Amino acid sequence: MYLRSMRQGVLAFVTMLGCAAQPGLARELPPPPADPQIAAALTEISPARIRADIDTLVSFGTRSTLSAQDPAAIAAGRGIGAAREWLKSQFELYSKACGGCLEVKTDGYTQLPEGRIPTPTVITNVYAVLKGTDAGAAPRIVLVTGHYDSRITVVLDASHDAPGANDDASGVAVSLECARVLSRLKFPGTIIFLTVAGEEQNLYGSAHFAQMARAQGWNIVAALNNDIVGGSRGTRQQPGVVRVFSEGVPAVIDEARLKQLRSLGGESDSPSRELARQIVEVATTYQLPVHPLMIFRSDRYLRGGDHQSFTQQGFPAVRFTEYLEDFDREHQDVRVENGIEYGDLSKFVDFDYVAGVARLNAATLASLAAAPGAPPATKLAVRGLGNGSALTWDRVPNATGYEVLWRDTSSPNWEHMVDVGNVTQTTLDVSKDNVIFAVRAVDARGHRSLPAVPVPGG
Repeated sequence: MYLRSMRQGVLAFVTMLGCAAQPGLARELPPPPADPQIAAALTEISPARIRADIDTLVSFGTRSTLSAQDPAAIAAGRGIGAAREWLKSQFELYSKACGGCLEVKTDGYTQLPEGRIPTPTVITNVYAVLKGTDAGAAPRIVLVTGHYDSRITVVLDASHDAPGANDDASGVAVSLECARVLSRLKFPGTIIFLTVAGEEQNLYGSAHFAQMARAQGWNIVAALNNDIVGGSRGTRQQPGVVRVFSEGVPAVIDEARLKQLRSLGGESDSPSRELARQIVEVATTYQLPVHPLMIFRSDRYLRGGDHQSFTQQGFPAVRFTEYLEDFDREHQDVRVENGIEYGDLSKFVDFDYVAGVARLNAATLASLAAAPGAPPATKLAVRGLGNGSALTWDRVPNATGYEVLWRDTSSPNWEHMVDVGNVTQTTLDVSKDNVIFAVRAVDARGHRSLPAVPVPGG
């Protein structure tokens, strides 16, 4: 009790100092206002549509990356080739409904034998681009993905049924449903709705896509990977929680920057970690029934996923996964053994839960695509000693103001905020020794950018 009271007193004192220094009032961090258009779109996300998408993907029998892709197999509706063609047709259907607003594309290549690829194999990613309406903001990309390939116990088995309802038709259904609903709206920034293959073989599809994006100079500011978001009926599940994994120290970092991060205590402020914090804030803003639980780890213990293909290319990325996985379902042959039913079947998926995860993804995509970019060149002055903190940043197009955020160094989330107005510098009577700062841009409709954590400046 004493420690809690002392902490509250310290926070009150820090808030008082920030209030005295600024034209706005520093306060406990409130959630940004909800955008009525985004809120209305979220109500259109349908568990029934998600169920239909998952059931259709399961109906292809196996979606092993190694399964058939020839015209006969596609015509027969079995194998990854048939799944690929169906995904293209779905994106094309959504584009037709919005007057051709989506550019439906594929990213395919032949993977040579390596590891879990025994023979040359075509790997094809299918995606749809909702291009931003603002010439300055359109190059800024937010992305959602899931992998449409599946597997069973033996990863090289491409002949037996591998339904993959939860892993990962559920994640693909999130991408599809976000495309169906958000394609009806217009955003300044660009949204990509992606489905990848080759995940179970070694993240080949997402790696190829992320490498292409880097080579072509794309500005991906957020990649949301949904993998195993089906809710797994029958486990000790928490139906109101989805885990959000994010790396702390960036995967791509030079030695000098790494040394600086260690010195500043910045191990929990990578762009991916800031994205995870933004997802938590979005869930609060839109009062969503499935709430993100931040996991300060790149992925599950000694495991990986497609978001890591993006972080390896320097793009911010996170992974959404249900609270507790059911390993009787994942990577299992479909069978009954000792009275236990194994296999990743549709009947074990909670479609309302998947819809909740889809709403969280859609709200995040829409919020970021509508918002200004993060303030560039954000710096914290280090010339001279003192208990004040001076910050500077560059202007952001379409921003009408800026907010300075801060939190205790031991806190997982931003705790305080001060509205500093439409300026590019400010000084707070808060010691940089005791907190982590960030700056974000705000537009006229209240959309907030991702936070930019300052680097040491002049």
